[in-house]
Amino acid sequence: MPRITASSNALQHAIQSLERLVLEHGLDGRPRLPPERELAQRFGVSRTTVRAAIQRLVSRGMLQTRQGSGVFIASDRPSAAAAPWPPAPWLGLVDAQPALRADTLEFRMVFECAAARFAAQRADAQERRQLADTVGNMQRAVREGDVAAEAAADTAFHAQLASASHNMMLGRFYANAIASLREHITRNTYDAGRDAALATRRALERLRQHEAICEAVLRQAPDDAALAMREHIEFVGRQFQA
Repeated sequence: MPRITASSNALQHAIQSLERLVLEHGLDGRPRLPPERELAQRFGVSRTTVRAAIQRLVSRGMLQTRQGSGVFIASDRPSAAAAPWPPAPWLGLVDAQPALRADTLEFRMVFECAAARFAAQRADAQERRQLADTVGNMQRAVREGDVAAEAAADTAFHAQLASASHNMMLGRFYANAIASLREHITRNTYDAGRDAALATRRALERLRQHEAICEAVLRQAPDDAALAMREHIEFVGRQFQA
């Protein structure tokens, strides 16, 4: 990566790059960030600039520095902004609150269609490979009837789309909402399989929908990606209308 020369631009670039990295590591369950030297090479800035960016995120409560150990994500919801709602009351309430599932689907319709569109426009080569790999994991899970593995791949796919959107507000909001959305996606996958007669057909259809979203992102076709995501969210909702 070419080195950023203007100091103010370099710092802003490092802060934004570091925020994206914090989001990615937080969603993947990796609390510790790479060493300062590696970050400087990755972002194309000096180690001094990386150090300043880290301190900015420490002051926001996103990162913690531990003497002799490195730099760590401060919490499981890495964000400079406060969460729009506390996650705990959401967890485990979907069965008891059907309206909550409907509201979450409406939110996902707006949020994830935008994330898919931006990912198709902005995802880099590595991010596209990660999406394809995750769809491969989902294909294996569906083939083997492994519902837990399918749910894990499904959740990872949507998190990767949010990261690949390269929109900091979408990324931060997803980081705030991740506990609720992970619960929502996982529970949907399990609940849709309760009807044994429909379970296989539904799993295959969900897989086809994720393949369509991924294929549109790989083709860098934003309209197709948003449409494929809309069809997926609508299908998820139809599974529970009865």
